[in-house]
Amino acid sequence: MGTVLLAALAAVVLAVVVTGLVRAGRREARAEKQRLAEDAQLQARRSLAAVWAMDDRAFEEYVAGLCRRDGCTQVQRVGGAGDLGADVIGYLPDGRKIVVQCKRYAKHRSVGSRDIQTFNGTARAEHGADVPVFVASCVFTRPARDFAARHGLCLVDVDLLGFWNSGTTLSSLVELDIGRSGSHRKLSPDHD
Repeated sequence: MGTVLLAALAAVVLAVVVTGLVRAGRREARAEKQRLAEDAQLQARRSLAAVWAMDDRAFEEYVAGLCRRDGCTQVQRVGGAGDLGADVIGYLPDGRKIVVQCKRYAKHRSVGSRDIQTFNGTARAEHGADVPVFVASCVFTRPARDFAARHGLCLVDVDLLGFWNSGTTLSSLVELDIGRSGSHRKLSPDHD
């Protein structure tokens, strides 16, 4: 009887130890996954140092170049006075027309809902966009992101721009659920 009781006690102690180790391993794996995601985001932002140094025209050319790299056709930079919100126009590899509005702002700024509403009013109606895309070198405010999600606009913020610059394709960015991706927190001016 004493041996059975001792074996049962040992089994309980072993189960408690194993459960604790499994839980600790899961916590460690979650923390590592979070650290890797934050590191990838930081690396993407660091790769954009040259973008923040560009002027508006160079930024539009840069975005047009990324579109061409990703297989878009008939890509043209059309931005300038009277562009009605279209800085780059082209066609995705699947044939849908994209109209892109570019805003090269300092990294500590943000794009608000008013800019997104204005773009929404012209992208489809004036330019016939199948996929309106707003690219910014900063973040979008929460109201801007909410509006874009409700109206089917693709927003490419500083983080997604970093990933796009690093090889993620425009087609994959267009398919993101903007209501669930990205951040609306501004970067500080001295943040990498």
